[in-house]
Amino acid sequence: MTTKAILGIDAGTTAVKSVVISTAGEVLGSSRTETEISRPTHTQAEQDMLGVWDAVCFTTNKALAQAPSAKILAVSVTGQGDGAWLIDSNGNPTGPAVLWLDGRAGDRVDTWQSDGRADAVRRITGSALFSGALPVLLEELEASDPERLEASAHHLNCKDWIRFRLTGEIATDPTEASRTYIDVDTGQYSDELFTRLGQERFRRLLAPIKSSTSLAGSITSAAAKATGLPSGLPVVTGMVDTPVGGIGLGAAKPGQAYAIMGTTSFVGAVHSQKTAATDLPVITLSFDGEGQVLECFAPMNGTPNLDWARDSLGLSELSWKEIESLADTSGPGAGGVIYLPYASTSGERAPFVDTAASAGWANLSVSTKTSDMVRAVYEGLAQSLRECMDTLGIDSTTTIRLSGGGAQSDMICQIIADVSGRTIERSDDSELGARGCAALALVATRHADSVHNAMDVLMTPVRRFEPTPDVQQIYKVQSQAFRQVRDAIQPTWKTLRQLRADAHQIKDATLIQAP
Repeated sequence: MTTKAILGIDAGTTAVKSVVISTAGEVLGSSRTETEISRPTHTQAEQDMLGVWDAVCFTTNKALAQAPSAKILAVSVTGQGDGAWLIDSNGNPTGPAVLWLDGRAGDRVDTWQSDGRADAVRRITGSALFSGALPVLLEELEASDPERLEASAHHLNCKDWIRFRLTGEIATDPTEASRTYIDVDTGQYSDELFTRLGQERFRRLLAPIKSSTSLAGSITSAAAKATGLPSGLPVVTGMVDTPVGGIGLGAAKPGQAYAIMGTTSFVGAVHSQKTAATDLPVITLSFDGEGQVLECFAPMNGTPNLDWARDSLGLSELSWKEIESLADTSGPGAGGVIYLPYASTSGERAPFVDTAASAGWANLSVSTKTSDMVRAVYEGLAQSLRECMDTLGIDSTTTIRLSGGGAQSDMICQIIADVSGRTIERSDDSELGARGCAALALVATRHADSVHNAMDVLMTPVRRFEPTPDVQQIYKVQSQAFRQVRDAIQPTWKTLRQLRADAHQIKDATLIQAP
């Protein structure tokens, strides 16, 4: 007896996951494998595009093997957004993908901020400029590697690259295009923006825009052999990972809000039309190409802060359960220690833009314990999310659905609830991206008449974390101190960033000269 199902592929920054989900929402098979980020310099972040495809093939075969009775109706793909994923006219990568967290274009972003081009990007696309955005990256690559740009025929975001390998078709969707050159009001590429940026020459790289719930090709014989999928199986256009995660969470209707704690953080609210002030560095995604939008902040800070802190504090041999037990001994307020979680080498993009932003602890003394410093990192990440929620105008009575790798921790969920003062709901399903993919595929294959209906069918149980009344005052004071410390040190960030670069240069020169 067969079970009708969808194969959802979720290609994040650090892992690729393939999940077989029945049309009733039951997970029948799943597989996950890590992917590697390479850093040629301290500002760069790249990924092997063929390595990502290999990870898709590996996980797809594994997931299908776990679900022998599944009759796959369609494949739907999501993945990390932004960056530059360039291929030539034969479909081969012209180099490694430059990721969203790459910082090589930081100085160029500063130039665009001063000459007005960043304002044009914000006004037309509804999204703030940052180092990993395609328009600024293309100009940066053109200056540093003109031969690569000349050889490139198409830009395909991560999920579009995977779908191209599956089908041989070039396409993208409104959510991905929102982060390039789209006019978010019309859902089409903006002639005005190309002209304003002086980048008409890059138009040739952009893929045609299709509805997220349309079909964009079918599995080729070569892809079938590599993935274990049947040849001719339809493949859905799909969405970038952040909005599809909201669909998987069941939080994609106007008035709903959700957050992600993963490699990056994320806070978003769904609206029937644009609402955010033009002076905010908001990311606005055309959710359906018909006016509904997702307005969000996507801070560069996320769980890598915890990884770095664990290693830097000499705690790398402790499990995360032991780390959280240590942080728990400090208690709410982290002994007064404040942590600024701006550890990305490309700076910060939400709720402010500063390519020189840096991380650090404040209010340390000889009485400060390691447990305080660890706890402060958890609370710093939560304070960043709270500031994003407040700045987006998300009411304190709004329940926030939470996902991402970090959300699997009860401690993180409770700290975010306590710090933000909002009820947090965590889904029991850890693969919400793939579940959101399945919802899109149900619509594309006419097994559901709308994304909202598909979302309701696939929704999983949630666990609630309520704010703890006894700690509200300390976190209110901490929130004020967090922002005051950040605002006070921000004017020094550019000098500190240059000091970091100089130190790396001296170190590299010393190593070269050493016998």
